[in-house]
Amino acid sequence: MSGAFSAQPLVLVVEDERRAGRSLVSSLASFGFRTLQAPARVAALTRAVGHEPDVVLVDASDPDIDAVGITTRIRDWTSAPIVAIFDAARAGRRAAILDAGANDYVVRPFAQGDLAARIRVWLRQKARMQAQRFALDMATERLRIDRDRRTLVVDGREVHITPLECKLLLVLAHNPGRTLTEDQILAALWGSKASTRAQYLRAHVRQLRLKLEKDPTRPRYLVTEAGGGYRLNLG
Repeated sequence: MSGAFSAQPLVLVVEDERRAGRSLVSSLASFGFRTLQAPARVAALTRAVGHEPDVVLVDASDPDIDAVGITTRIRDWTSAPIVAIFDAARAGRRAAILDAGANDYVVRPFAQGDLAARIRVWLRQKARMQAQRFALDMATERLRIDRDRRTLVVDGREVHITPLECKLLLVLAHNPGRTLTEDQILAALWGSKASTRAQYLRAHVRQLRLKLEKDPTRPRYLVTEAGGGYRLNLG
């Protein structure tokens, strides 16, 4: 097993330890994902893998693996999206594994780029759900975001924000007190190939500070960190 927290999403690959998953793992790494390989018996029975994954891949194509039972037990310790991998011969078990807690499936043969795209779909879905939950939590903080009305309440002041400004705030708010690099924010807003939009991001930060801060030249909430990054202070 390998892996530690970083800006890259963590994909847990669950398979029988006798199967060679190196090509899948190396392919996912080439698409910008961190990977953690776990034998099916370990991942299914315990949280001893030691990390909270962003997405879980379960190899359901091996007849020696109880993929349905494994998925049920994995679901006991993580709410991360689970994508099952079938081959054509075992694709008839799709309904059973979805009922056991999987969110999606792919059937071999498939292009590695298609699998990476499917993972990104679930990462975006997970981020939206987390942002929605956090938006509700923010009602007790100094900053409160009303996503539906696209308004921001700051120390009792209500100001209008654009949909993109709202999304930017929620990306930062989901990591309170933690600095996010420009690349992390760009990827969250526009995808993994959005590095050319750095100037665009800075312009939005400036506009948001005009609405958010009493003194935009000395920001209290939306802080720039040395080295190129931003942090949202909620305290």
